[in-house]
Amino acid sequence: MISQEKTKRENKMKLGVFKLNGNDVDLDTVWKVAHRQFDRIELSDSARKKMQNSLQYISSRLKQGETMYGVNTGFGAFSSVKISPEEIVQLQKNLIRSHCCGVGPLFSEEQTRAILFLRANALARGHSGIRHEVVESLLTFLNLDILPCIPQQGSVGASGDLAPLSHLALALIGEGEVLWQGKRWPALEVINKNKISLLELQAKEGLSLINGCQVMTAVGLLAAAQTRRLVGIADLAGAMSLEALRGSRTAFDPLIFATRPHPGEAKTARNLLKILGPTSTIGKSHENCHRVQDAYSLRCMPAVHGAVKDTLKRAVETLEVEANSSTDNPLVFTEEEKILSCGNFHGEPVAFVLDFLAIAVSALASISECRIEKLINPAMSGLPAFLAPNGGLNSGLMIVQVAAAALVSENKILAHPASVDSIPTSADKEDHVSMGTIAARKLQQIITHTENVVAMELLAGAQALDFLKPDQPAGAVEAAYHFLRQYIPFAKQDRVFSRDVEVIHNLIKNSSLTQVLEQAVGELEW
Repeated sequence: MISQEKTKRENKMKLGVFKLNGNDVDLDTVWKVAHRQFDRIELSDSARKKMQNSLQYISSRLKQGETMYGVNTGFGAFSSVKISPEEIVQLQKNLIRSHCCGVGPLFSEEQTRAILFLRANALARGHSGIRHEVVESLLTFLNLDILPCIPQQGSVGASGDLAPLSHLALALIGEGEVLWQGKRWPALEVINKNKISLLELQAKEGLSLINGCQVMTAVGLLAAAQTRRLVGIADLAGAMSLEALRGSRTAFDPLIFATRPHPGEAKTARNLLKILGPTSTIGKSHENCHRVQDAYSLRCMPAVHGAVKDTLKRAVETLEVEANSSTDNPLVFTEEEKILSCGNFHGEPVAFVLDFLAIAVSALASISECRIEKLINPAMSGLPAFLAPNGGLNSGLMIVQVAAAALVSENKILAHPASVDSIPTSADKEDHVSMGTIAARKLQQIITHTENVVAMELLAGAQALDFLKPDQPAGAVEAAYHFLRQYIPFAKQDRVFSRDVEVIHNLIKNSSLTQVLEQAVGELEW
């Protein structure tokens, strides 16, 4: 039922035509492209003109007999090898074929759409000296939802995402495989079925297709969009736990955050107060209790959740800059009449922020697990041990907390920064690399683990609230509780709790829970 409702919503949300110009891509745009919310993506007239001017300039330099890296030379350590004019087209094909060395599972359909889109946007900026037909070919694949099969592993994140982007380019020239209409096909067969003109790579076009960080940036932007949704749900889960543990709203007073003005802290405190409401029957039930202050995992939510929000903001800023950057080598500057060799393809700026975001999201899982432990621990909650009716006969949520602890510990391993590593490649010509694509892939795993931990907290929080009846929560906590109870009943006895976690995780992933939250209190800050 949920997936059908989601499909109906997406069909209603078609947004017409997006004009690609190399400059206007942001997080929301990439998310919409990845989830097919535009009718079409088209190259803007201004971008087409810039590309034509760039091509004309580089062609004029070639006619003068000039030697240019990647145009009429070999690549990497072969950059000193001159290539004859008759061999230039073959050079580009050889480049793509030889660089298709990716292994492992394929990038998802959403990730692949985002990769196609960002690669097209970078080339549309007009600094590559290639034909506009190359971008038109990328957009044709994107608009027809013909998705190159791109293995996830094989990029070190410098000289561009060479291996994965080569698999993308391979499909454009009618080789390799694509995903189309739910099946895996030979690329040429799908090209012929759709009557697409086969792309014959000209001078520099193969190199331009694979120079850049669009894979790590695409995966990173989609992960950042997931994190944006997740931080709101984590605020909800924390608020539900606070009510179930009969915690205090005092620690979220705005006066506190004027004294330590990190933006994320104040945003989180405001979110929590909105979600909780001014008070509730649960809140009133313990107004005169003996406790002076709550555990850190409740009291310090603004500091921890807020730091995650601030880290996310910084990551998105960097990723959006990268999404609208020229990352080719060499770069063509027609007005200045220069062709400059450079290192704009190096992924370090992206790698750093993806590693930092991975650390931040790991902390979000860690504090969530701390609250689960409080909920199942009668010494902390005053509720039945493990939230189990008839404990002993029933184990309750004992192993839900164990599973959360396992995910948190796995995150600790994955959060080790990929960018602290480097290894020389290409006969020591490319001697320092970013490992940014590894950072992006690890971040995606951490986010999925954290979504599951937060789902476990929501499961435990809802179970705990039932023990407090007839006292009730208020605000969005009450709305979320009733929404969850439509799918997950109170556990009167032991059952397979992994199914409950999966259901709640799906409600997070398809944004159903976010919609309930926003209907109750409006859009949250992130």
